[in-house]
Amino acid sequence: MKITDVKTYLLRTNLKAPIVSSRGWWYNTKNAMLVKVETDEGFFGWGEALGAGVLTKAAVDDQLAPFIIGKDPMDTDVLWDIMYMRLEDYDPRGYGLAGLSAIDIALWDIKGKAFNMPVYKLLGGAHRRKLRCYATGMFFKSETGDLITPAVEEALRNVEAGFNAMKMKCGLHRKEELKRVQAVKEAIGPDRDLMVDFNHGYNLMDAAWLAKGMEELNVVWMEEPMPMHNLDAYRELRSKTSIPLSGGENVFGRYAFRDIINYRTVDIVQPDLCCCGGITEGMKIAAMAEVAGIKTYPHIFGSAVGLFASLQFLAAIPDVPHAWKPEDIWVEYDQTENPFRVELAEEKVEKDGNYLIVPDRPGIGVTVREDILEKYRVL
Repeated sequence: MKITDVKTYLLRTNLKAPIVSSRGWWYNTKNAMLVKVETDEGFFGWGEALGAGVLTKAAVDDQLAPFIIGKDPMDTDVLWDIMYMRLEDYDPRGYGLAGLSAIDIALWDIKGKAFNMPVYKLLGGAHRRKLRCYATGMFFKSETGDLITPAVEEALRNVEAGFNAMKMKCGLHRKEELKRVQAVKEAIGPDRDLMVDFNHGYNLMDAAWLAKGMEELNVVWMEEPMPMHNLDAYRELRSKTSIPLSGGENVFGRYAFRDIINYRTVDIVQPDLCCCGGITEGMKIAAMAEVAGIKTYPHIFGSAVGLFASLQFLAAIPDVPHAWKPEDIWVEYDQTENPFRVELAEEKVEKDGNYLIVPDRPGIGVTVREDILEKYRVL
């Protein structure tokens, strides 16, 4: 089998209601960059790249695709190295690696279809077929005014939708933010779990102050309270709090994760398969984390392609620690406005109560609707 073509699709749509991140960035549009790898035997696979779509598309079109055309798609490790060597001198931890991630996911999709089995089987089998999900979203809707009530209202909508766990964005002045988190926690009740995501919006002093309040509220984890490059601050914060720290959604490749893991900066690593290097690299990152006793819960915030690929990955990684009755592995389930998650796939994510079911269809388990691609395609 040989690769005959690599096609890229940049998708974009306007959001009905713009949202504001913890860093104060306004999001007026939703974007996705998908890759389709085709072969001479009729098999094809889909992948996704996280980040600025124009840049990841250019990386695939110009720097990566030409060097894998004619190669065997079964050789996922070999092709990963070929592509990485094209990036290593200039972009080993950026948009190029996100483009590589999309191709890698597509290659695993092809491999699963060729062998007529889900990707988790090719990765060694499923440690689990059900993943406990949490609703993610709860962005800021404005920059001023009452910022507590909208968060409480969205949290209650998550409860009405059947979620017993959710993650909220944080980023206000520390005292205001603590009041906001407390209001949400009180609204959803003590039997529901709450995670907080700071999008690296604080320094060590503020993060340590907030951590004390989060301990009293029994928050499940604090996600990226500070920039991930500040490993010394993370190690110090980790020594000051019992709240688990998590991070890594914008960390690309195993070499960067090696430093985070070896430095004992977080309790949970969160590689995004659509930018960390794909399924091939994700498994290596998870293996490094396992050795260090660190959990792996991937960041998932893209289209149906990235979501379905992540479900396969999560099925295949072992429990950390190995235990008779281990804790559930968490899966992020985006609930923000996103037609690329809702409309793009013919299949729907199967949900059983508070769990998502890992599909056992061949490949990553997703059939992309070409009509939806053309509806939203801009490049």
